[in-house]
Amino acid sequence: MGAQLSRHAGRHPVMTSEEAGSAPPASAVARLATTARLLVCCDFDGTLSHLAEHPSAARPVPGAVDVLDALGSLPSTWAAVVSGRALSVLAPLASMPPHVTLVGSHGTEYEPGVIAALGPGERQLLDEIVAESEKIVAGTPGTLIETKPASVAVHVRNAPRDLAAGILEGIRTGPGRRRGVHVTEGKEVIELGVVHAGKGGAVEELRSRSDATATLFVGDDVTDESAFAVMSGEDVGVKVGIGPTLARWRVSDPVAVVELLAQVLEERRPRVAEHPD
Repeated sequence: MGAQLSRHAGRHPVMTSEEAGSAPPASAVARLATTARLLVCCDFDGTLSHLAEHPSAARPVPGAVDVLDALGSLPSTWAAVVSGRALSVLAPLASMPPHVTLVGSHGTEYEPGVIAALGPGERQLLDEIVAESEKIVAGTPGTLIETKPASVAVHVRNAPRDLAAGILEGIRTGPGRRRGVHVTEGKEVIELGVVHAGKGGAVEELRSRSDATATLFVGDDVTDESAFAVMSGEDVGVKVGIGPTLARWRVSDPVAVVELLAQVLEERRPRVAEHPD
């Protein structure tokens, strides 16, 4: 495990949908491809997979698994999927090979069944906020409560529009305000955790493990912004789809993500063949 790298210089301001750039230019891809130790991280839902009406229906788009496997198989190159999903759910959906590291629950799960230890108070708090969330949802059609090892997520993507906002506000101002609860909001979902976590921290941990000299992070959700916030120097942050973002670059959809990853692979493969160290 390498020393953790400092990543505080050269961050970019928040850009609106109108201000955001296009896909990374060839020069940025080339710099990534020629870095000594490259870390490639992608979100799953909305990034490697199209958003699905039901979370269990999400699958990687064609080519996503293959290109990440190929990148992760290169010398001095690491590939990872960093998701808010519990690892037990992410693993069978993503179907990634061993060369691709899976990180679940916004950076609290790096191996199946291994998560930051919960004390008795945290376990009790988690049980309580799950119960409170279930009462707020109270059978509202189109909602889904997802219980994870250290959090509970309430999904409202398929709920009636006149009810979805009220449910999110009820979670936010109810169990979300309890002491010791960490709130993370995404697209049509709100998550309450009893362990502090974030994708930015997950990226920093993966950097530490790989001693990466440059990082590519691709994500589509509000929860990916903490990862974009730690991009600097030769790093490349890429937002998928519309919306304000800290990422400098933007692509349209998961198919475009695969195309970008293929470009990085094409550029990097001959470089590491010439310089395997």
